[in-house]
Amino acid sequence: MSRTLNKVMLIGNVGQDPEMKHTPSGIPVASFRMATSESWRDRDGAVKEHTDWHTIVAWRGLAEVIQKLVKKGSRIYIEGRIQTRTFDDKFNNRRHVVEILADNMLLLDNKKTKENGNGYDLITDEYNGDDNDNFDNIFDDEDYRPVKGEDIPF
Repeated sequence: MSRTLNKVMLIGNVGQDPEMKHTPSGIPVASFRMATSESWRDRDGAVKEHTDWHTIVAWRGLAEVIQKLVKKGSRIYIEGRIQTRTFDDKFNNRRHVVEILADNMLLLDNKKTKENGNGYDLITDEYNGDDNDNFDNIFDDEDYRPVKGEDIPF
C-alpha cells in the first residue's frame, strides 16, 4: 500500500488584489499571487535574499472571504495542496501551471480596527493586548501564581 501526502503551508505577502471569477454554474473562484522570501548571509557576510511567487486559488466560501479581506500587501497564512495542470494557449503552445489550491487562510496583519480601538482585532480574531493590560492582579489567591524558578515537568 502506497501512502502519499500533498500538503502546502505558506506564510507570505500578497502581490496583487485577489481576482474573483465565477464558473458557468456560479461557483466563485478567487486567485492571486503570493510571495515567500528567505534571506541568508553569504561567505562575505553580505545579505542575500530569494523570493518565490506562488499562484493561490480558492473556491466557494473561502474565495468570497479572500475577496473581502485580502488586499495587496496583506500578510497571510495559506494551507492547501499543490495542483499542476496543462493547457494550450492561444498560440497553440503547451503551458504547464503549478497552483496552490487553498483549503484554509489566516490573516496575519496586526491592524486594529477603527470601530474597535482596543487590542482585539475583529479581522484576525486575535487579541493583541492593550496598553492598559495588567494581568498581575487577576488572581487574589497566591496559589495560582507560578513559583519563580520552579521546574516545569516538560
